This record gives sequence, C-alpha cells and structure tokens, in this order.
Amino acid sequence: MAGETGRQHRGRAATGNPANRFHAVHCEAVDDGWSREEDVPRLRTTLAVDSSLSVITYNRSPDVPFDRSINPYRGCEHGCIYCFARPTHAWLDLSPGLDFETQLFYKPDAVNLLREELSRKGYRCAPLAVGANTDAYQPAERQLGVTRAILEVLAQTRHPCVIITKSALIERDTELLAGMAGQGLVQVMVSLTTLDRQLARRMEPRAAAPQRRLEVIRRLRAAGIPVGVLAAPVVPVLTDPELERLLAAAREAGADSAGYILMRLPHEVKTLFHDWLQANYPQRAAHVMNAVRETRGGRENDPRFGIRQSGSGVLADMIAARFRLAVKRLRFPGHDELNCEAFRSPAALLQPDLFGSTA
Repeated sequence: MAGETGRQHRGRAATGNPANRFHAVHCEAVDDGWSREEDVPRLRTTLAVDSSLSVITYNRSPDVPFDRSINPYRGCEHGCIYCFARPTHAWLDLSPGLDFETQLFYKPDAVNLLREELSRKGYRCAPLAVGANTDAYQPAERQLGVTRAILEVLAQTRHPCVIITKSALIERDTELLAGMAGQGLVQVMVSLTTLDRQLARRMEPRAAAPQRRLEVIRRLRAAGIPVGVLAAPVVPVLTDPELERLLAAAREAGADSAGYILMRLPHEVKTLFHDWLQANYPQRAAHVMNAVRETRGGRENDPRFGIRQSGSGVLADMIAARFRLAVKRLRFPGHDELNCEAFRSPAALLQPDLFGSTA
C-alpha cells in the first residue's frame, strides 16, 4: 500500500500510505475509475515483536522537561493525524501513514530490560516519561499489559515517572498509581486536543472521546493522583479558538497543572495532515495551512530547539499569551517535584539481608 493516498478508511485518520522517504523508488496509486467507496477494505491492526536491546531512551532536548523515556509500543492505533511520531515508522521500513496506525510493535522483554538498565552501576535516578512518543495505553495494552508490567517495576524500585496519555485505559491501574502517588512517584498528564466530539473522532479516531478524558482526570484526581492537562497539539484555526474553554473544562474536572504544544508537522506529517484536511475540511484547508505557516516562519515546520514546541510570529505569540492568561485566571496550582530520593536499584532489592530474606 506504499504511496497510496486519497481513500478514507473507517476508524483511521490517514488517507493513505505516503512513500517511505528512505526508499529510492516510490509508487503512486492511479484512479482508473473502477474503484468504489464500498471497495475500500477495513484495515486490521497487526502486532509484532520489537526486539530492541534497550527500553530507556535518553534525549538532550531543551524543549522537554525530562531526559529519559520509555515507549512500550512503536506505532499507535489511536491514529492521531497530527502525531509527530509518525515519521519514526520510516526507520522500520514502513509508511508513517496507515502503517503507523495498523502495524504496531511491542516490547515483550521490556520488564527484564528495564530491571537490567536500572541496575547498572552509576545509574542516576531522574523522572522517566512513559508514553512520550506513542501512547502507552493504546488498545493493544488491554491484551499485552506491557505498560502495567513496567509500572510495577517502577513502583517496586520507587522510581518516579510521568505518564502522558489520551486513553481511559489508564483507570485500570488507578490503585497502583495511587500507591505511587502517595510516595511522590507519579504524575499523569492527560492529552486533550478539542472538546468537539466530531472533530476528535476524525482527528484522533481511536482515542478516548474528549468528555471521557475529562472523566479520566476527575477519577484519577479523586484517587489522589496528581493529574494535569496537556493541550496538545493546539491546531491553528481548527482548535485554538477552544483553548480557554478546554483549559476551563480540565480545571473543573480537577486538573492541577496545564501545558500546551503548538502543532508541528515534521517530515511526512505535513503531507498526511494536508491530505486529511482536504478529505475532512476542504473549505477550511487553505486557511488552516496558511495559519500553520504563519506560526512557522512561512514553512509547515520549524525544527529549531526553543521554537518547535511553541512556534513563532504574531499568531503563535497570541496563543502563548492566551494560554498564560487562562492558566493564571483558572489558578492551576501546579505539581510538586517528583521524589527521586527513594529509588532502590533492582539489584539491591535482590540482595539478602543478614537474616537471609530480601529487601
């Protein structure tokens, strides 16, 4: 299906599979007039093993508040059309389009790898982001439980973490997370893009509905878990008019903190997003893309550190000012720093004490 574009698949956001940018030869589909809308096949999700030799990824980006993360899955069935992680599927010799939404990889050995890495001599504990690239609570987690197993290790070793999700499945682990929260070991950020159910269904077809995500905030907060809202991404013209209402709804639900990221369109994402706009909002497509370019120095993307998360120019500055004013008006109290002092190496937990038991 590489190179195929223009057909909308039920429950999927991408309209096709743009060619892998690393391939020397690209194929393009041609409409010969014989295909019909009802001929479009329903795409099934496949799962394959990710045989990575490590599970913690380190970064030196000044744009993110953590230097390490764990992503239990590669690819994401939520299918968010704007996802900045889509281009990573090109490294797997797949397309960032429908392949990213349907051909997923999981790490069955994640727990053993995590224990090994946390046991290394000289490991320095610092907050670890879970699901920073692709959602750790996407539908496959119900069956596989990789994220749950990772959290159990982090709880055992008293290792602090931040979880980023737009899935209601996180409620399954409420008891575990509440225990970690009692030791200052966890914060949850619920990603919320829009309050418009129809827009969300088109833009994030297999993620939880916006109102369901607000309920997640409410339930986690009731369990004593620090939870915030991440307005991400803010899409110029399409979702930015909702910013104040979205933050107010999250605050009412119990969110303690708030953040935002302006939509960025690296590599193939810009083509995917443009095609999605044409398929779903053709009359607004030009307006949206012009606004995107206005926040990116005339281009669809500006990859510079310090700029890529918030954009530049008058429109980007206005969105940033609106966010700051809304957060101040709504009195988000913010979160305490996570506890890094209680960490215990997995190796230390296995060492017997003087009476022959383990720690």
